Amino acid sequence: DRGPLNIDGANQSLGQNVNGVLNLVDLAGSERLSKSQATGDRLKETQSINKSLSALGDVIMAINNGDSHVPYRNSKLTWLLQPCLGNQSKALMFVNVAPSQESAQETLCSLRFASKVNACEIGTAKRFVS
Repeated sequence: DRGPLNIDGANQSLGQNVNGVLNLVDLAGSERLSKSQATGDRLKETQSINKSLSALGDVIMAINNGDSHVPYRNSKLTWLLQPCLGNQSKALMFVNVAPSQESAQETLCSLRFASKVNACEIGTAKRFVS
């Protein structure tokens, strides 16, 4: 496991310093358990990825809806990404899809998830300058 990447920058001509944190998370994609035929540790990993993606969707929807309770504690992923979701942060999600016909259902599910997340407004990033 690696932690976040802390980034510091300076604009010497303006005398400004900025800092930020970059988290890169690779969830390896959601998978249908019946299709993957995973067993043992691979099955547990697949279930964990699917649970994390579901929890991430729930958190983003709760922030978007202005819910008084945001379920960050429903997964380790959302708990660790809590400072990066909403408030004064910026989140970017890449969704990779497979062009093959046999992956069409997974691609469709991934694109639906991405569309759902893209429709949410989780806040406006603010620049911290010192």
